[in-house]
Amino acid sequence: MLKIGIVGCGKIADSHAAQIGRIPDCEIVGVCDREPLMARQLYERFPIRQHFGDLSELLEKSRPDVIHITTPPQSHFEIARLCLESGCHVYVEKPFTLCEDDARRLIDLANEKGLKLTAGHDHQFSHAARRMRALAESGFLGGAPVHMESYYCYEMGASDYAGALLGDKKHWVRRLPGKLLHNIISHGIARIAEFLSGAAPQVIAHGFTSPFLKNLGENEIIDELRVIVCDEEYRTAYFTFSSQMRPALHQFRLYGPKNGLMLDLHQETLIKLRGVRYKSYVEKFVPPVTMAAQYCGNLKTNLGSFLANDFHMKSGMKYLIESFYRSIREDTPLPISYREILLTARIMDDIFAHLDSQATQIRHQGERSIQAAVSVVEA
Repeated sequence: MLKIGIVGCGKIADSHAAQIGRIPDCEIVGVCDREPLMARQLYERFPIRQHFGDLSELLEKSRPDVIHITTPPQSHFEIARLCLESGCHVYVEKPFTLCEDDARRLIDLANEKGLKLTAGHDHQFSHAARRMRALAESGFLGGAPVHMESYYCYEMGASDYAGALLGDKKHWVRRLPGKLLHNIISHGIARIAEFLSGAAPQVIAHGFTSPFLKNLGENEIIDELRVIVCDEEYRTAYFTFSSQMRPALHQFRLYGPKNGLMLDLHQETLIKLRGVRYKSYVEKFVPPVTMAAQYCGNLKTNLGSFLANDFHMKSGMKYLIESFYRSIREDTPLPISYREILLTARIMDDIFAHLDSQATQIRHQGERSIQAAVSVVEA
């Protein structure tokens, strides 16, 4: 029996507790939150042995084998470090850490202790995402990926979280280096990192506050982001984050030298993109039919998963957790390699560095404009 602890008892902890409960031969032996009432409410709603208001007490009294960290990102590094030093394997919710250096320090510590880490990139393990990975590994693309497009949209008006963020100038998300982006975009970036080959890709990023947010008096939160990535082997990727574009896509497109694949996480569909066109007018008739057939095939697959009681909203999280536990019990490879975790962190670091540079340039331009205007008045 694998003994599990959860640190941080907010909304996402509910999903972790629910998915852990679906996995055989494991038990949540303790949960912890610095606000004891939060720990108690999770304890009362799920089959959990104990609840605590102090991490050290959880580690000492419950002695978990694995800790799930579901706290705000600012605390991930320190909590993970303490858990690793106490001999626990650690699952860290996204974003893994605030920067690549911290991610590397945790991985080095885990290796030193003979323990394992994973990051909460559960979207990469949905049913359709796993089918995409299997097809790519089977050679369907016709070789190594040439180009990728990752879309991760967020509807600001459809979330209590967004309302709290916009209404509270001291919200914890505003204290992240990348603010809103830092807490959200790792899912979309991790998809790209999985298929890049190098360790130090070039990154170009441009971000801005949408007119929608500016009309609400918000000038601090960047909710539109466009990124270009190119690795050492000239594999390229585009990443788009938007709170305003419609439809609000959660898509990933993977193009090889022969064929392509299109994953839609909202619709849980995977479409094969044929790399060679038909001749003459056949191109106008056959592809719509084959595309329709593929969507019908996705419908059949999804319906089968639903009837098998394996189509819940967090099935990707269950698969990731289960795979992580298997890697601990059987010493099998981790579901997410450390290379991918570090590369995701590096790309995010580069994005925020670009945005900081962009903000500095805009600020200096504004200062120069003011100085020029003052000079004209004085003259």
